[in-house]
Amino acid sequence: MTKQYDLIVLGSGGAGYRVAMRCAEAGWKVAVIEENKIWGGTCDNRGCMPKKVLVGVAEMSDLSRRFYELGIVTKPAELDWAQLIKFKSTFTNPISNETKEPLQKAGVDLYEGAPRFVSEDTIAVNGEQLTAEHIHIAVGAKPANLKIEGAELLVTSEDFLNLTSLPKHIIFAGGGYVSFELAHVAARFGAKVTILHNDDHPLPMFDPDTVKTLVAASKEAGIEVILNAAVEKIEKAGAALVIRAANGQQYNADLAVHGAGRPPAFDMLNLEAANVKYERRGIVVNEYLQSVSNPKVYAGGDAAAAGPPLSPVARLHGTIVADNLLGKKTKQPDYRSTPSVVFTEPALAKVGLTEQEAKGKGIDVRVHTEDMSSWFDAKRTNLKHTMAKTLVDSQTNKIVGAHIIGNHAEDLINMFALAIETGLTVEQFKAPIYAFPSPSDDARYML
Repeated sequence: MTKQYDLIVLGSGGAGYRVAMRCAEAGWKVAVIEENKIWGGTCDNRGCMPKKVLVGVAEMSDLSRRFYELGIVTKPAELDWAQLIKFKSTFTNPISNETKEPLQKAGVDLYEGAPRFVSEDTIAVNGEQLTAEHIHIAVGAKPANLKIEGAELLVTSEDFLNLTSLPKHIIFAGGGYVSFELAHVAARFGAKVTILHNDDHPLPMFDPDTVKTLVAASKEAGIEVILNAAVEKIEKAGAALVIRAANGQQYNADLAVHGAGRPPAFDMLNLEAANVKYERRGIVVNEYLQSVSNPKVYAGGDAAAAGPPLSPVARLHGTIVADNLLGKKTKQPDYRSTPSVVFTEPALAKVGLTEQEAKGKGIDVRVHTEDMSSWFDAKRTNLKHTMAKTLVDSQTNKIVGAHIIGNHAEDLINMFALAIETGLTVEQFKAPIYAFPSPSDDARYML
């Protein structure tokens, strides 16, 4: 017997939870299917939130190291990995129940298992069939399926975040967000860390000059970043691993971590049966986040080919889809003011256009670059690797891009995001009297 719903939501993270709750509160009959059996999505359970807990200790450790170099701190910080993971679990352990309980109270039916489409409006899960007027796909992303021998020996970022002890030598396969962020944490806890990247452009979405600065900061932290060294084979050698790379070298490690991309996690949904068009970066949707090929289906977050794959975007998508299902026509934004941050130490942040993107759009930009290592905020914290680059439209004098690596970059970038969203000119950005001395006051000198 097929169970009938008004809405089925696949995934319980930021892009799914909000849709299920709002529709249930509006009186709809709703079901949510969570394949991973850990409710609440990637960000809260095994992504940005627990990662930031670890990053906070790495920041403290590196600041201590820099003051130790000045003789102000007389003893390097001693860190306890097991205690940190225990502390991290106080944030992650409650998430599943805190997600499930409100859904259940709202009358939502919850299923744990792997969903699979059998038709345009019907899904099979755990031997049952569920059908609905609307289906919302918010299954997030997962580590890419790498076509290399021994790929099964790689652990995921989730595995890393749950390590009860930290191995002495760790290799990260791929030079993206995951690798750089976790490498910076591991290095501050004394591990020997190597990042193997497949070409000469790690973190390709970011300004190349700021990335070079991050690579220099990584090397100062003891992280070896090796370019043009795609992992080709992984083998066991007793308790250790041998990693063979495209540069002809082999590297030994106690642990190898998958950091080579996270595509949408819909490969097992059988989207063909649902007549849902998709591409490499996600389900193809219109301006309302509705499938272009099956109007019964919506998609959001990392599962949709819409906007950057970031947690705030996923939450926004949840609001947009809920609005549209409930009759309020809400369109996607243009994402031009959406910032991205790599939470290394120091952090790397960007918003708006890069120089190459501006050139591709035919926008004549004025580029302002600053080495901030001699600025007060860097000097007072003994920070050597820090810079900013901003882009201003030469015709309108409006800010169209900002790229920062340094202290408080994750907060400073939000000032530029606001400037881009509201179309501020350089003069308007500099007009307020900011608190002094402060990083936000420094921002006026980045233009």
